[in-house]
Amino acid sequence: MTGAGTRAGSAAITRRFADFATVAAGAGLPDWLRQDMCSRTLDFLGNCLAGRAEAPVRAVGALVTEWGGSGRSTAIGLPGTMRAAAAALVNGTAAHCLDADDTHLPSVLHPSSAVLPAALAVAEETGADGPSFLDAAALGVELACRLGMAGFDEEKGDSLFLELGQHATAICGALGAALAAGLLRGLGAADLASVLGIASSLASGIAEATRTGGTIKKVHCGWAAHSGLTSVDLLRHGLSGPVTAIEGRYGLLRAYLGSAARVYRLTEGLGERWEIRSVVYRPYPCNHFTHAGIDAALRLRGRGVRPEQVRALTLGVPRQALAMIAEPAAEKAAPPNGQLAAFSAPYTVAAALSGGSGLGVSHDDFTPAAIADPGRRAIAARVRCVADEAATAAFPYQFLAVLTAELADGRALTERITDMRGAPGRPLSAAEHQAKFTANAGRALPGLSDAVLALRGDGTPRDLGRVLREHLAEGTKG
Repeated sequence: MTGAGTRAGSAAITRRFADFATVAAGAGLPDWLRQDMCSRTLDFLGNCLAGRAEAPVRAVGALVTEWGGSGRSTAIGLPGTMRAAAAALVNGTAAHCLDADDTHLPSVLHPSSAVLPAALAVAEETGADGPSFLDAAALGVELACRLGMAGFDEEKGDSLFLELGQHATAICGALGAALAAGLLRGLGAADLASVLGIASSLASGIAEATRTGGTIKKVHCGWAAHSGLTSVDLLRHGLSGPVTAIEGRYGLLRAYLGSAARVYRLTEGLGERWEIRSVVYRPYPCNHFTHAGIDAALRLRGRGVRPEQVRALTLGVPRQALAMIAEPAAEKAAPPNGQLAAFSAPYTVAAALSGGSGLGVSHDDFTPAAIADPGRRAIAARVRCVADEAATAAFPYQFLAVLTAELADGRALTERITDMRGAPGRPLSAAEHQAKFTANAGRALPGLSDAVLALRGDGTPRDLGRVLREHLAEGTKG
């Protein structure tokens, strides 16, 4: 096992990344990165719009309303504008609430939902231009992904964060949010390193809710964004953080991962190889481990297989994913609510095979009525989940699956997914991106896509916030 101190250059990681980010933001990032962040911003906003009425978002909205205070940042679904940290908390919660946000592989974290709320809120507050917002957001996402990779064990093919019960998105996302917010507030490298030190003490999140319920996980990305912004504000008021907070003996990675942390991954190939290239989109609003099974079920349905024909289904998935999406088997076959249904391989296969909504499975498939449907429950009860050798070997660089349906007429039909929908080898088309956004937004918001694309030129985050507020206000009147 490669420990934290076994590679040269693992010292002064926090400051080295701060130096890199400052120089890169000052010079401006390549056009392909800015275009990539435009696409991620549109996906993020669609996820926010879909999640804005969910109970966890309403709870957070009520809290920030109690906090009060004036500001210039937009909290999607709430009237007017508010302080940046409050808006970031609301928007990050909404973005992550329905499990449709993007995923970095192989670290399996969701960077955009933690970083973009912070970047957008500060950009509105400061009046930043579009390119500055896109660059800061991209650098924040890159840091979050590299932190996630510091916790990836290539020998086990798994996240050490998750093995230890931690939600890497919440932890790594807080530092990515702090970096993006600090860049947009004009901090130099020394102050950025100090801000990352503060954020390292505020970053937190456990993953138990994915197993046994509770809605706190929905707030993890919002809290990460809020923590990142708060770190910058605390620095502004005179607080400081340790500038070795990431790599130090008592730093974040040692505290969370022990001596197994791959600290060198924070700066290895920095500026030459971008982890952001490995952030894939989710076409379906559910745990990413379930997606290949959904793909396989949709292919079976495309071959004419219907639920009433199915006697049994065997789903092969990565061994590492079984605990999250297949166990305990009885609960996964009959999930009690939408949150647990989104983490159920049997239910999501049943939903897809039954003719799900959107791109094949969408938000309408996780309503109380949908998950209680007797037909879907009957199919879910016939799904047996097993470890598949090929899927296990590919995990977590790819999430693969194989699904075999035994039919009443004696036939056995199999579909093996070797490239998950939304992955680099099978990217979503422009039409699929638009279909996902439209499903998330309820309908395509007039002017929103144009406002996002304009960020590459003379458009600003304030223009974007204005489009959102004006449309939502009109929707409320109607």
